[in-house]
Amino acid sequence: QVQLVESGGGSVQAGGSLNLACAVSGRFDRSRSMGWFRQAPGREREGVAAIYPASGNTFYADSVKGRFTISRDNVKNTVYLQMSSLKPEDTATYYCAAGGYGLLDTYYTYWGQGTQVTVSS
Repeated sequence: QVQLVESGGGSVQAGGSLNLACAVSGRFDRSRSMGWFRQAPGREREGVAAIYPASGNTFYADSVKGRFTISRDNVKNTVYLQMSSLKPEDTATYYCAAGGYGLLDTYYTYWGQGTQVTVSS
């Protein structure tokens, strides 16, 4: 059974930084990507960043390029999302997912419970 547990959410003022972590347990196809997604109230879930653990190849939504960085530690089975220059529009519940392809949420099989990120102006 695959489990994903996010941590690191919180509240920050605009321009600040937060780091999220996603600890993964269980086995899944490591040739598929892991990703971070977010969903704000009244909005659809959107892909933020994704990484292929084996190769390290990364993908980012245009809205976060240059501000967010996804990385992984294959020994610790953890994926990270470093967020800087945060904006109020980054406020959302952030979810970690595994077993997918890039930034398309419909392809992902495993999901974490989510962690709240709130950015105040």
